Amino acid sequence: MTQAETLEKIMSARQTASNGNKHPGTSGPSGPSPRVICITSGKGGVGKTNITTNLAFSLCKNGKKVMILDADLNLANIDVLLGLTPKYNINHVLAGEKTLAEVMITGPGGMMILPASSGIMELADLTEKQKLYFMSEMETIDQAIDFLLIDTAAGINNNVVYFNLAAQERFIILSPEPTSLTDAYALIKVLSTRHDVKKFRILVNLAQSSKEALTVFRKLSSVADRFLDTISLDYIGQIPLDNNLPLAVRRQKLVTELYPTSPASKTFFKLSEQLIEEEPENLMDGNIKFLWKGMFDL
Repeated sequence: MTQAETLEKIMSARQTASNGNKHPGTSGPSGPSPRVICITSGKGGVGKTNITTNLAFSLCKNGKKVMILDADLNLANIDVLLGLTPKYNINHVLAGEKTLAEVMITGPGGMMILPASSGIMELADLTEKQKLYFMSEMETIDQAIDFLLIDTAAGINNNVVYFNLAAQERFIILSPEPTSLTDAYALIKVLSTRHDVKKFRILVNLAQSSKEALTVFRKLSSVADRFLDTISLDYIGQIPLDNNLPLAVRRQKLVTELYPTSPASKTFFKLSEQLIEEEPENLMDGNIKFLWKGMFDL
């Protein structure tokens, strides 16, 4: 039986079960849907994964229940960054061998992590059937989650666009490198012109100072204002350069966990507090569905 036939069989069985009794162990998420934030970039090497995991840890320390989805499906690195060794990953889910609940692992601070795989090229471009099945699996997770953070791959490939559209909010990570700006603009252009996404939040990493970070944002904003209509770029600040960050990475720990009073850690904690205090409905694209709700076509 092919993977597509396996997925179709499982989805058909699940639909039959949902018409009668609930599928065993899959009562669906309890309480309100989580706030779904996609952390993404046009260029690799800008620190997306470090930002995602440290932000998750900071939110957990502020009493929130957080899940991370490692959406770089064929080049996983969250488990490596955190020194974790998951037995299963999303590939096992998409092969119909495991459920998401079975592959989920616990990380620092109590965050939940859905690990990706490494070196499986077939996952670099999900099929429509895989996308639908993945959405179906997300609805089976019986967890009360406050935040779902999606750590995407870099670029504008099919998977990156898919997960950006699945989210309610998008954090675009920039660095001062010129290619970071051009690639971020390309991602924003694809999402805005082809998929009517209008709201983006910009976070600058690896800048030498707050002045340089603001200059980076203004360059992107200037180009976007000139060539793209009716989009909103919201600057939410920078992650300061911090010598403790590479030290933590080498020890496979989070800087927020190992050096909680360092400059970068203070910024992550402040950002998490800002997110908690916000009224998220004012920041979301109205045409984007919750990841936990229904299916959509790309």
